[in-house]
Amino acid sequence: MTAVLSGQADIGFMGSESSIYTYNEGAKDYVVNFAQLTQRAGNFLVSREPIEDFSWEDLKGKTVLGGRKGGMPEMVFEYILKQNDIDPEKDVMINQNIDFGSTAAAFSGGQGDFTVEFEPGATTLEAAGKGYVVASLGKESGYVPYTAFSAKKSYLEEHPDLIQSFTNALQKGMDYVNTHTPEEIAKVIQPQFKENDLETITTIVSRYYEQKTWKEDLIFNQDSFELLQDILEDAGELDSRTPYEDLVTTEFATKAAK
Repeated sequence: MTAVLSGQADIGFMGSESSIYTYNEGAKDYVVNFAQLTQRAGNFLVSREPIEDFSWEDLKGKTVLGGRKGGMPEMVFEYILKQNDIDPEKDVMINQNIDFGSTAAAFSGGQGDFTVEFEPGATTLEAAGKGYVVASLGKESGYVPYTAFSAKKSYLEEHPDLIQSFTNALQKGMDYVNTHTPEEIAKVIQPQFKENDLETITTIVSRYYEQKTWKEDLIFNQDSFELLQDILEDAGELDSRTPYEDLVTTEFATKAAK
C-alpha cells in the first residue's frame, strides 16, 4: 500500500482491508480495488492430536498460536470464534508473540495445543506427523475478499486500457485454474516453489481448490466487501464503514469475464 500511495508501484496486490484503512485516514487519491483474486482465507487450524469430529468448543481452555493483533489472519480467526460463541479473550489463550513465519516451527517444537497456519506450514506439519488439520478458516468465515489487485483512483482514470489488459490476463489465469485439475496446476506452478516437492504442492492446491479459494471471475461483489467490514468492525479495527462504490470498481473485471 505504501508503494502504491507513494507512486513506487502502479498496481498493488494486497489484503482489501488496506484500502479501507487508507480511505478512512483521509487519502484524497485513494486506492480502489479492481480485481479480486481470492475469496476465502487461506489458513487452517492445526491440532497437536488428531480430532475426528472437531468442534470449535474443543478450543476452550487451550493455547493457540495465532497471528498479530489487527492482522487479517487473527481477525478472521477471532471472528469465527465469536460466531461459535467463544470469547477469544476469556475462553482461549491466544499466543500472539511469535513471528508470523515462525509459528509452525514453534508448534513443532512443542508450543501450543493448536496453531493457525497458512500453507505450506499446515501440510508440512501433517507430513512430519507433528500436527493435524482439523478446520479451514476459509470455509468457516465465508466468502471474504482476502486479496485483490488495486490502484490509485487517478491511475485507473488515466490508464483504463492498461488496467483492462492486465485484468484480462488475470482472468486467463483464473480460467486455467478453473478448467484444470490440482495435479495439472501443481506441475505448472512447481518451478515457483522449489523448496516443496510436487506431492506437497498438489496437496496444498487440492485443499485450496476444494474449498473454492479462488474466484471464477475477478468481480468484487458487495456482499463480500460488507462481510470484510463486519470482521474489521468486530475486531475493533474500524471506526466507520466505507462505501463500496468508492473503493471497488467492477468495470474491468466484468469486461474481462466476458
